[in-house]
Amino acid sequence: MTPTLTALLCLGLSVGVRTQVQAGTLPKPTIWAEPGSVIPWNVPVTIWCQGTLGAQDFRLDKEGSQSPWDTQPPLESGDKATFSISYMTEHNTGRYRCYYLSPTGWSQRSDPLELVVVTTYSKPSLSALPSPVVTSGGNVTLQCGSWKEYDRFIVTKEGEDKPSGALDAQPQPSGQTQALFPVGPVPPSPRWTFRCYGCYRSKPQVWSAPSDPLELLVSGVSGKPSLLTPQGPVVALGQNLTLQCRSDVGYERYALFKEGEQDLLQRPGRQPQAGLSQADFPRGLVIRSDGGRYRCYGGHNLSSEWSAPSDPLDILVAGWLRDTPSLSVQPGPTVASGENVTLLCQSSTWRHTFLLSKEGAAHPPLRLRSKFQGGQYRAEFSLSPVTAAHGGTYRCYSSLSTSPYLLSQPSDPLELLVSGGPENQLLPPVESGPQTGLKSYLNILIGVSAAFILLLLLLLFLLIRCRHSRRRKSGAPDPEPKNRGLQSSFSPAADAQDQNLSDAAENNTQPAEGVQLDHQAAASEAPQDVTYAQLNHSTLRRETTAAPPSQSGEPPAEPSVYATLAIH
Repeated sequence: MTPTLTALLCLGLSVGVRTQVQAGTLPKPTIWAEPGSVIPWNVPVTIWCQGTLGAQDFRLDKEGSQSPWDTQPPLESGDKATFSISYMTEHNTGRYRCYYLSPTGWSQRSDPLELVVVTTYSKPSLSALPSPVVTSGGNVTLQCGSWKEYDRFIVTKEGEDKPSGALDAQPQPSGQTQALFPVGPVPPSPRWTFRCYGCYRSKPQVWSAPSDPLELLVSGVSGKPSLLTPQGPVVALGQNLTLQCRSDVGYERYALFKEGEQDLLQRPGRQPQAGLSQADFPRGLVIRSDGGRYRCYGGHNLSSEWSAPSDPLDILVAGWLRDTPSLSVQPGPTVASGENVTLLCQSSTWRHTFLLSKEGAAHPPLRLRSKFQGGQYRAEFSLSPVTAAHGGTYRCYSSLSTSPYLLSQPSDPLELLVSGGPENQLLPPVESGPQTGLKSYLNILIGVSAAFILLLLLLLFLLIRCRHSRRRKSGAPDPEPKNRGLQSSFSPAADAQDQNLSDAAENNTQPAEGVQLDHQAAASEAPQDVTYAQLNHSTLRRETTAAPPSQSGEPPAEPSVYATLAIH
């Protein structure tokens, strides 16, 4: 070998080594795919590779391929190129890297881009444990599961190119396979929406159809809204149902969450009146699945954080169970305020729980476990002591422990009337049993009234006896003879003459001046002397007739005096 050739070979080797070293110093390009790295079956894909200005060529390699998968010249910008896939299938799945050629040599390879195709394989389910509502800074577990025997599960977050996690599936006693993905701490963010997929170990880039999206709601500590329904907590099958979430904080959006479900319904807020915002959540015609416990949240458009949850609202669906319980009341449907009242709900069919509902009441129905007694399953609801607020129409229902939000047919309505009130009670309340309270109260009133009347009669009797005793001592005639009648017509002048007659009778003296007494005989049916007194304005005539002796020959009794007042 000549010295010249040896020198040229050494120079070439030196240049080759220097070129590889220079290639390692160029920045690696950026690679991405549109519309994304997870592509539905048969959807076209564009892979982008961006390097530096002055790039002369771009190459795309697929992992596992011995030669470059494709080579493309740069676009007009001079720093990027595109690689097209007309239809995405499982043959196009895999890991891709790109690199470019510059005047100084080849660049480094880009980070890998993994293309995945989504098939129509059975989609898994995704849920959040314990619920999709998470307090700010809290933790949650995402559960991805399927009845299909997938080997792995993958979770993705909306807005991110790479999967959030991939785990081997774990078989369950139920026959399902599942994987649990811990997430947290969870800060407030614009969106926390996840999906999960299943795949087989032999084809890790061929995924199942995606699960339904799961959105996490991150709640804070701002004022909780209130949740209510105009129809009341007990609704019938087929009835229209609307839930209303409202607040005086002025929230601009609301979310409704049902316990046990993963969906979060969201509605914009409106202002039905000044200082109050509200969102309506129409549920349509009530079906079995509408029964359950609900909460709602409020939020502002400029903040990703939601409010504290509302108090829970239980929606109970009546008419699902076919039995109809009966409702009765003791001591009766009409009671006095302060009494003890018991409402009895019973059924011949076994039921775990009985519920008592008051028409128009906003509070949830009362619940009691049933007891078997007298051949009936029953529950006794005690209202002790009752007030005017307890008055109204009641119904009762039955339910099973396995479906606490599904009720029987309603009982016949029972109207409870509460009379009186604490402000109207004349006597202090008396402790009594449920059947004796009213009777004891009435007995006390009757006893006091009877004692008062007897006392008046006794005083009147003593007064009459006292007056009679005084007259007998003074020898005055009895002013109250038997068979005395009094007929009178009144005028100012007659009143004066009446007074004169009364004075004459009391003092057993002659009439005053201007009063004349005339005696006339008159037959009397009674065996006694009868005396008549006739009063005029100017003359008072007294007519006395001796009654004939009785047939038995006994002397007549004391005379009677009849006074007739006539105004002439």
